[in-house]
Amino acid sequence: MKRVKDMVAEANTKIRSIPAAEARDLLGRDDVQFVDLRDVRELQREGMIPGAFHCPRGMLEFWIDPESPYAKPQFQADRTFVFYCQSGWRSALSTLAAQDMGLPKVAHVVDGFKGWVDAGGPVEAKEKK
Repeated sequence: MKRVKDMVAEANTKIRSIPAAEARDLLGRDDVQFVDLRDVRELQREGMIPGAFHCPRGMLEFWIDPESPYAKPQFQADRTFVFYCQSGWRSALSTLAAQDMGLPKVAHVVDGFKGWVDAGGPVEAKEKK
């Protein structure tokens, strides 16, 4: 059986990984979109990176594919997408999936939202719908 930690390690050899301390420098740029992959309960409990787009991990491929009935316009924009989750595992797998689907400019926060907070990155509350 292939283990999740092995899948994450393999993904990290094929994708662009950015430490949270460096990712902070990308915040606010018009050509960069942060994508939060965490469960909505995590967002409500801990907040999120300001301006991030929430994409539940289970919907990522469906929202990226322009031919999917669930396609989101955010993924059709000419931007660099920086994925993050709590610790960098889901975002590594997501970045590889997005890259394999042909999204040209993707990366992930290798140390996740936890690393972001530890690096002093700003956090905003998730608005409830």
